[in-house]
Amino acid sequence: MVVIEIVTGDITREQVDAIVTAANESLLGGGGVDGAIHRAAGPRLAQAGGAIGPCEPGDAMPTPAFDLDPPVRHIIHTVGPIWEGGDHGEADVLASCYRRSLQVADELDARTVAFPAIATGVYGFPPDQAARIAVATIRSASTDVQRVRLVAFDDDSRRHLEAAVAATA
Repeated sequence: MVVIEIVTGDITREQVDAIVTAANESLLGGGGVDGAIHRAAGPRLAQAGGAIGPCEPGDAMPTPAFDLDPPVRHIIHTVGPIWEGGDHGEADVLASCYRRSLQVADELDARTVAFPAIATGVYGFPPDQAARIAVATIRSASTDVQRVRLVAFDDDSRRHLEAAVAATA
């Protein structure tokens, strides 16, 4: 079973094999966590993303980590759903983001992966619901990943993730 750890901080500083970014469909970089990862990984990340994109919501695609420090070797780009009230399949798309990212991590032989809170920023997914979906999906996934670090960007996000982990323990 995957060990889930929750931390608050900068995902670009995580000591993992792969970092997941909450990308937009173009994979060229954006704001929020995606912008931070692109800045840390350098301009080759946007070039690599542009070469493989677009990426559909709920899917995931890998690139090298470029200028990020080892042990980070890969960035897994996943596109979350835009929140439209919850009646448009948003939960299924978000769950698919986590599932597909873990499948890609398996293909890359990544055993440790860091995830941000996908789709909770400008895409507007309610953070409490997103946390429950993330934890439930990771716990139920068939994967060789041994450790997942859920990286919260603030204390509120961390509390949602901790509550989701406690509810599924």
